[in-house]
Amino acid sequence: MIKNVIFDIGMVLLTFDWDKYVHRLFNDEKTEKAVTAATWHNSDTWKELDRGVMTAEEVCKSFEQAGKGYEAQVRLAFERMGECPVQQPYAIPWIKELKAKGLNVYYLSNYSDHLRNACPEALSFTEHTDGGIYSYEVKLIKPDPEIYRSLCEKYSLTPSECLFIDDLAANVEGAESCGLNAIQFDCYEKSYPEIMKLIG
Repeated sequence: MIKNVIFDIGMVLLTFDWDKYVHRLFNDEKTEKAVTAATWHNSDTWKELDRGVMTAEEVCKSFEQAGKGYEAQVRLAFERMGECPVQQPYAIPWIKELKAKGLNVYYLSNYSDHLRNACPEALSFTEHTDGGIYSYEVKLIKPDPEIYRSLCEKYSLTPSECLFIDDLAANVEGAESCGLNAIQFDCYEKSYPEIMKLIG
């Protein structure tokens, strides 16, 4: 029986369209490609940002080094990153619906302190949850099994009573390896009825 629903955040409860954000900033194809390659496609550094083991300035400098000739634009994109995430209109109503059914609701997200501080309003839905973990808080990122265990230990959750929702297959598999029920999120229109049916 599912008693707890655990949401990923990015691309589930909020959008994070980096390409659209960078296009809005620069409106120049060459610059957009260079900035995106140095930041969004610089996955190793991005992971360390989410893990919380590098300072924002260290990460920014790493991105700048990867974007030779576009250092100013890379820094601008990094510093204004808070303009990228947008909360989904269904986020709070869905959480409230789950709570009304007697379920506990949590979040578990690869999310940096830099981004959280840059746009706290995008995360207002967390006020309606029972808690959660951002990756930077525990220095772990999904799909490391330890991050799922950290959440369960923090809130005394029984894994078999949890349903974890994430847009990435690897993160879903990570949750399942720890004994959680898990489902890959596609889009709200498709995934909402599937998830609600699983919950019963």
